[in-house]
Amino acid sequence: MMKRAFALFILLSICFHLVKAQKEADSLKSYYFVLLKKGPNRDQDSATAANIQKEHIENINRLAALGKLNVAGPFLDDGDLRGIFIFDTPNEAEVKSFCESDAAIKAGRLVYEIHSWMTQKGTCFK
Repeated sequence: MMKRAFALFILLSICFHLVKAQKEADSLKSYYFVLLKKGPNRDQDSATAANIQKEHIENINRLAALGKLNVAGPFLDDGDLRGIFIFDTPNEAEVKSFCESDAAIKAGRLVYEIHSWMTQKGTCFK
């Protein structure tokens, strides 16, 4: 009898934890976090670099207007990490295509690193 009660307790505990884990998973949303780093080709003249930067910003604005890019911005130090993107999109292939459309990445001024990331629904993101 004691073994059955213990087994029932364990089964109920597992069920409770599974339901709790599902509720927690339902309250999370996936995003893609992109680290932008210094690329190997940063020796453009100032006019070319300014044009690349202008196109970089235009691409950021385009992706934001499409509702795909939630956050974009530079780091304020002069380290190898140059900035971040946070994309709201269902798959990494789409993130890669967005990154590859960026003029600074095309020119080799920046390279990128993609990471899947989650946060609580209803926080600072939709």
